[in-house]
Amino acid sequence: MSTGDGFILLTLCVSGGLHWVLICRFGTYSTSDAIVAGLDIEMPGKTRWRGEALAHAVSSNKVAQYQLDERVRNILNLVNWVEPLGIPEGAPEKALNRPEDQALMRRAAAESVVLLKNEGDILPLKKDGSLLVIGPNAKIAAYCGGGSASLAPYYTVTPFDGVSAKSKGEVKYSQGVYSHKDLPLLGPLLKTADGKPGFTFKVYNEHPNSGEDRQAVDELHLLESSGFLMDYVNPKVKSMTYYVDMEGTFTPEESGVYNFGVTVVGTGQLLIDGEVVVDNTKNQKQGSAFFGTATIEEIGTKELKAGQTYKVLFQFGSAPTSDLDTRGIVAFGPGGFRFGASRQVGQEELIANAVEQAKTAEQVVIFAGLTLEWETEGHDREHMDLPPGSDELISRVLEVNPNAVVMIQSGTPVTMPWADNAKALVQAWFGGNECGSGIADVLYGDVNPSAKLPITFPRRLQDNPSYLNFRSERGRVLYGEDIYVGYRYFEKSDVAPGFAFGHGLSYTSFSRSDLRIDTVPEQTKYTESGEPVTASVTVSNTGSVAGAEIVQLWIVPPKTDVGRPVRELKAFQKVFLQPGETKTVQLVVEKKLATSWWDEEREQWISEKGTYQVLVTGTGAEELHGEFEVGKTRFWLGL
Repeated sequence: MSTGDGFILLTLCVSGGLHWVLICRFGTYSTSDAIVAGLDIEMPGKTRWRGEALAHAVSSNKVAQYQLDERVRNILNLVNWVEPLGIPEGAPEKALNRPEDQALMRRAAAESVVLLKNEGDILPLKKDGSLLVIGPNAKIAAYCGGGSASLAPYYTVTPFDGVSAKSKGEVKYSQGVYSHKDLPLLGPLLKTADGKPGFTFKVYNEHPNSGEDRQAVDELHLLESSGFLMDYVNPKVKSMTYYVDMEGTFTPEESGVYNFGVTVVGTGQLLIDGEVVVDNTKNQKQGSAFFGTATIEEIGTKELKAGQTYKVLFQFGSAPTSDLDTRGIVAFGPGGFRFGASRQVGQEELIANAVEQAKTAEQVVIFAGLTLEWETEGHDREHMDLPPGSDELISRVLEVNPNAVVMIQSGTPVTMPWADNAKALVQAWFGGNECGSGIADVLYGDVNPSAKLPITFPRRLQDNPSYLNFRSERGRVLYGEDIYVGYRYFEKSDVAPGFAFGHGLSYTSFSRSDLRIDTVPEQTKYTESGEPVTASVTVSNTGSVAGAEIVQLWIVPPKTDVGRPVRELKAFQKVFLQPGETKTVQLVVEKKLATSWWDEEREQWISEKGTYQVLVTGTGAEELHGEFEVGKTRFWLGL
């Protein structure tokens, strides 16, 4: 798994035991320190900090022989685990796209959707009613985040595809506003000479101006017009300096002026029918793409006619051909490229068209939010806002159709200045391959939403607990929020969030009652079996629709001379109930884990004597209260 900070932890079962291999991506800056700290593999590409440098470190006693042995042993364990699988080196990647996998992804997408508001029971939608779909995320499958958070899917289902497949009535579409950060990729809109979607990718050792004797050393067929070449290897390529011609044809569906954009780690020119439309080969400016190694997106324009076929040629030169000063930036081998296009359309025209259609629409859903362009591992967002134009679109549609459903897709909270005017509001996250199908299942009521917010949604950027500490000061990062992260901060400071951690509605209603707290007698000292605290609660589905309730158990500490959160979530359990059905749910926590905090002075955990309150919550504002006692103060380490 990725830890999200440049490290990958591979967990393996070897000879019945659990082993791990720690790999660092672009985050290794030392030889001795990294080895001693337990880093097994430096990646990607060739090592910079090992080899001769490591041999010198061992000979000068900076790294002990046994420490080097430990690093090698972990790698050999990985080799011994993989070798019996019989996968040959350089084997082609295989697909595992089974129906049961697709069904599981669809279920996961649907069950992760959080219903934030549903005034007047606008949702679920009527399947036999007509539907107007509006918004920039409607025909985009926002299935994952960007950078190292992204994966190539076997397929994707957009929200528009999902609701269209589910609806029995007419489904119309209006763009409303564009939300792309860079121009949409042109590659999928191109065709090769033999009619295939995509373009040819021809690699040369010689510059395009070297003459007619220039011979391609490799030719590929690609669909996505964005690529990082750090893993591209070909023995016929003589050096890190090489050139690529990417060629296809483009037949626009609409006439108009089109924008074309080029971003490169290297150099690049985009030509339409032999005319240079974008030149990103000189006077380059540093951008944030490709982990900060690329140029900004250079944009050029050309007027095109609908139905006419144009020859598109993108000429790329690898990283050494660039004149950017990349000192201090992690090197990524031969570089990368991205080229896109979009017809010029005024934002006001798009919004006005959507608003006009929404006035008379029977049912409306606005799909807005973020994409992997806006949320990426390699770049921190500087604000919580939706892409430009989205808030205006949502506000103006709600003015003419207050019953419009607003569906937001994002991996993090976004500001919602229009939230008070929205009667139906749904948070759908990045839902994987089946995101559009899962969203449609919830909108039309085939799945009753049951998920709760795993994070607090602040009303504005300034309300975040880390607002004053964000970024680094001259290379130093201060985690000034201390333990008051997320809901702990909002409850301690009494700052009202937009939507609280744990919030989530349902198409049915639930009741919780008969809370009983059971404990075992405290031991002389903590044992492996622990001292369980069991909260039993009766949960009933009091509505007319089957659904799942998530029962949440919170612990409120007694007042002491140490600052502690108002309450902390310690357990939760999901229970599915038919209409009128009742079940007893038991939530069990270990007393020392539920009551302890870290004592920096003693460097131990401390469970303080006192009376601890128990709160049980779920869908709705109803709370159940109980308590238990800790008879004496105890310290522990768990080692």
